[in-house]
Amino acid sequence: MKVDGILPFALTHVAARARELEGRGFDAGLAAEVSNDPFLPMLLAAEHTERLELMTSIAVAFARNPMTLAQTAHDLNAFSKGRFILGLGSQVRAHITRRFSMPWSHPAARMRELILAMRAIWDSWYLGRKLDFQGEFYTHTLMTPMFTPSETTYGAPRVTVAGVNPRMTEVAGEVADGFVAHGFTTERYLREVTLPAIERGLARSGRVRTSFELCCPVFIVTGDSEQAYTASRDMVRSQIAFYASTPAYRPVLELHGWGELQTELNDLTRRGAWGEMAGLVSDEILAAVAVLVPDPARLAERVLERCGGIVDRLAFTAAISDPDRLAEQVRRLRGA
Repeated sequence: MKVDGILPFALTHVAARARELEGRGFDAGLAAEVSNDPFLPMLLAAEHTERLELMTSIAVAFARNPMTLAQTAHDLNAFSKGRFILGLGSQVRAHITRRFSMPWSHPAARMRELILAMRAIWDSWYLGRKLDFQGEFYTHTLMTPMFTPSETTYGAPRVTVAGVNPRMTEVAGEVADGFVAHGFTTERYLREVTLPAIERGLARSGRVRTSFELCCPVFIVTGDSEQAYTASRDMVRSQIAFYASTPAYRPVLELHGWGELQTELNDLTRRGAWGEMAGLVSDEILAAVAVLVPDPARLAERVLERCGGIVDRLAFTAAISDPDRLAEQVRRLRGA
């Protein structure tokens, strides 16, 4: 199992954190698109490491177009000597239309076409094929020598797709190199919904599971002391409440018979009652979504009980202040 760590949002801290992750044995450093651009940390991390893979988890696909994504991903992959992974997510309609002022329609079909368009662009750069991609959402038919990258040693970057619903998951299985499950998931949802959808997508592209990586960020409740454990538990409970309020994540709750919780939490967000939300997340739900590790020395053991045999690469942060103890748990996970 590969183990990935999180890079900070603040660019001034990225280089040190990237070196730290590499030194502690992590396989990749991840950058999310929240209040920052996800690609700039990748460049800094690449400059200050030699082995660490670098993945956006995620960059908002529909805020961009296939050409801009293909160009940025190529540059980062070439600069990092083949270590970059382009992790894409769709975001939700409100953010795409109202925050980014970009079109929204048929997200799974659009994501599939966006990735195929990027691959056509890369084929024109790396294989010398004529660029002639004409789809329902994207059209790319012009590429001249001036705009063709000269550094093609490392080939096309790997691409992963994030999602929750089965249709987006199938798209990942069909056209991407991996799928990033949301942290707001459960072992049952992974086994009964995510894995079958990946297999359907792989079957459509004539590929097998061994050629594909399932990545999963995991909420971990732990701490070096009882106080730290309680703080970690309260923080994760609040995170779960936030995600559970979103309609896009309702299927996870419904699988367990908790669908009405989404409605209740969503009502609280509309009223601005953010402080009341965590109280609706029961201990049962907390234990289903998060991995509870009262003893930090058992972190690897507890995570493997949840994810072993399902997940190929794991992303997490853990409230363990001792760097040597954390590095030991990472080694155990990677050796599994």
